[in-house]
Amino acid sequence: MKYKKLILVGIIVLASLLRLWGLDKVPVSLFGDELDVGYHAYSILKTGKDYSGNFLPIHFHSLAEWRTPLYLYSAVPTVAIFGITPLGVRLPAAIFGILGIFVFYLLISELTNNKSLALISAGVLALSPWHIQYSRAGFEVTELLFFLLAGLYFFFKSTKNNGKLMWVSAVCFALTPWVYSTAKLFTPLLLIFLFVVYRKEIFSLSKKYLIYAVIALAVVGSPIAVSTFLGGGAQRFGYISVFTDPTTESEVGSARQNDARTRGETGTGLKPTLIDRIIHNKFTFWGEAVVKNYFQAFSTDFLFIKGDLNLRHSIGIGEFYKVESLALILGLILFFSRYKDAKTKWLIIFWILAGVIPAAITREGGRHATRLILILPPLVFLISYGVLETYNLLKGRSGKLFAVGYLMAYLISFGLYQHQYWAHYPWESERWWHTGFRDGIASIKAIDKDYDKIVISTASEPPWIFFAAWYEYSPDKWQKEFPIGNDVDLAGFGRVSHIDKFYFGIPKGGLYDWGQVLDKKTLYLASEKEVKINLIMEPERTPGNLKLIKAIAYPSGEPAFYLFTKK
Repeated sequence: MKYKKLILVGIIVLASLLRLWGLDKVPVSLFGDELDVGYHAYSILKTGKDYSGNFLPIHFHSLAEWRTPLYLYSAVPTVAIFGITPLGVRLPAAIFGILGIFVFYLLISELTNNKSLALISAGVLALSPWHIQYSRAGFEVTELLFFLLAGLYFFFKSTKNNGKLMWVSAVCFALTPWVYSTAKLFTPLLLIFLFVVYRKEIFSLSKKYLIYAVIALAVVGSPIAVSTFLGGGAQRFGYISVFTDPTTESEVGSARQNDARTRGETGTGLKPTLIDRIIHNKFTFWGEAVVKNYFQAFSTDFLFIKGDLNLRHSIGIGEFYKVESLALILGLILFFSRYKDAKTKWLIIFWILAGVIPAAITREGGRHATRLILILPPLVFLISYGVLETYNLLKGRSGKLFAVGYLMAYLISFGLYQHQYWAHYPWESERWWHTGFRDGIASIKAIDKDYDKIVISTASEPPWIFFAAWYEYSPDKWQKEFPIGNDVDLAGFGRVSHIDKFYFGIPKGGLYDWGQVLDKKTLYLASEKEVKINLIMEPERTPGNLKLIKAIAYPSGEPAFYLFTKK
């Protein structure tokens, strides 16, 4: 038993190194959503309000949406210590990722009474590309998994101690919707499942402890539920849902028109038949989208080949190592054919099948690793079970050969992943992480006292949050003079938003016209998309009436931004 404790400590130490080492360097920059987290946390720290001016909100009002609050509040202490930096914003994700691995070990140990399986499961999760990716960026989902796993652990622990810790389980479950929106659907489904399948165990517990649990669930869960249904919390789902996809109407019309054309109808104003309406309508299109998303989540392309195509969510090698596909197949076969506890089988089945639903009902949700991360723990469990049970079945020399062969293939896969992550990924993903904004805003901050107007280009990403966060602009002033909607006419630029002497827009004309637009007291941060010339390689091509103060490059050396004024 002592050596197993040492193995667990080793797993946690390794998991910590993989999640904390170089956290300020890779990923290469904070992208817009991370900066949104950082500036909200900074605003709470300085004023007690989010940057839109709402006091200690249940949902944070960001520039484009309403956000669940718990990760943002979790970032307040780290932003207080490290500022709006990669460490300040990402450290909570790393910490909850590490804690989640430990709780996963406790859950599997409690659920199966098999510490060897629990250790393998914790080790597989610790080395998982899917889990590492989200533990090293300011995403909410490692915190979501921590509370979800903790809720399950304390639930099963409570069924064996007369319910004394059931209130802790209830609090953990109730906190999951505070972390990430997928839990607003999945957690209620999970609670219903647990009640139905484990009702005998639940009703055998102390009524007093059950009442405590119900009260805890209501007290912690009610505010987020009310805010979701009556406040701004449902806005995000309305934006990403397949049921609000603005292209549905045109797609339905196009399909009905194609049917009419195949019947030989011509002209305009074609009228669909009853069959056309039955086959092609918004409900069938929604259903097709949901089903496609649902099955795509289980595709080998998503799980083992390419993963999420968004390079912030994946490095493009699949969410699992390819060698784990063998272990997953073995795990599926052996777990459902040999494992004796039927209720645990039903839990794993439910967890996987229901865990996909919140992602499946969103646009492009079939390969969205953030929304699909709910199914990571049960898949890791099946992979781990497949490895251990195959070893136990083979026994002797064959078992050892299998274990050594699988471990070697796994370590090679892990080594190749680490090489890709540290050597190639920073350059390949540099634009996805909005690299360049930090240096551009820092360059402005260093010299802005010498200029009357500073204009930041809107030709690339919407620049407001990049300016506010990297500049660490006073949240109190930001709340009072919110730039979006605070528009003015700026000579040479037209109608632009602004706050104080900072303006956000694009100059009229091209690069060679800017000398007529800018003056010596106006500074312009231009996107490389506007300049269309590599002035890092060819600075002599800078127009004679412009002064290039600085060229900001991506890590690859390609230009990202330029800082201009009039010569």
